[in-house]
Amino acid sequence: MEVDAPLAQHNSDSHHQHQHQISPSAYNSESSMNFDYLQGLRAGAMSASSSAAGSVGGNGGGSGSNSSYGLVDDSRALDRLFVNILDQLDARVEKLRKDALNLQEKKDYLLMSMDLIKSNEMMQNMTEAEREEIMLYIQRVSSRLGTVELNVRTVRDNSQEDSLSQINALIDTMIKMGDPVIARQRCQLYLNACCSSSMDPSGHMDTVPEADMGPIDKKFESVLLGCTLDDQKNIKKRLQALMGYLNKQTVSH
Repeated sequence: MEVDAPLAQHNSDSHHQHQHQISPSAYNSESSMNFDYLQGLRAGAMSASSSAAGSVGGNGGGSGSNSSYGLVDDSRALDRLFVNILDQLDARVEKLRKDALNLQEKKDYLLMSMDLIKSNEMMQNMTEAEREEIMLYIQRVSSRLGTVELNVRTVRDNSQEDSLSQINALIDTMIKMGDPVIARQRCQLYLNACCSSSMDPSGHMDTVPEADMGPIDKKFESVLLGCTLDDQKNIKKRLQALMGYLNKQTVSH
């Protein structure tokens, strides 16, 4: 994600003047805290070096067997140190991925909100000039949202890509119906399809009887099962959010 920030304007003379006044402590910004867990590498290396030196000094000119045992122990300690640090990195990468997915979800909701506004039936009660003004405003907001680029890659084969594309097209068509009552009915059918058939992490299909869930859209269900497990979860969350909105719309009518 790229964020443009305004550049501060500085006088060149004052810039050089401040450059000579910066103390080393000024560089200890919060960003340096991101590397705090790497400090253990330096401490571990110093410990290994001092241990190796102690082994050599203690043995003098004698047998090197004890020294070699010391080096093996040091090697194992360093191995554990690196594994521990990589475990921390792995956890941070996973958190970053989840945060990025949450941001992507928020962006998707913003896009859906603009689509819902464009298809809102109350737009028809406005004059043509007023509608045009609103549409231009939506376009400006949409363009600004387009400057935020998020890309968390989900591994899909060609079939799964095609299934996701079909699902998105079906949901977009539902959003643009304009009639909240019909859209809500269609959304309920889609949501029932998400709940009727789901796959657990081990790959086993868990099917809920249609009588327990209500009617479902068979076409939507068939396409949905061709999506990845992650995509199925995201589609269900997207439909649940839409259903909440459409419920409020139908109540107001």
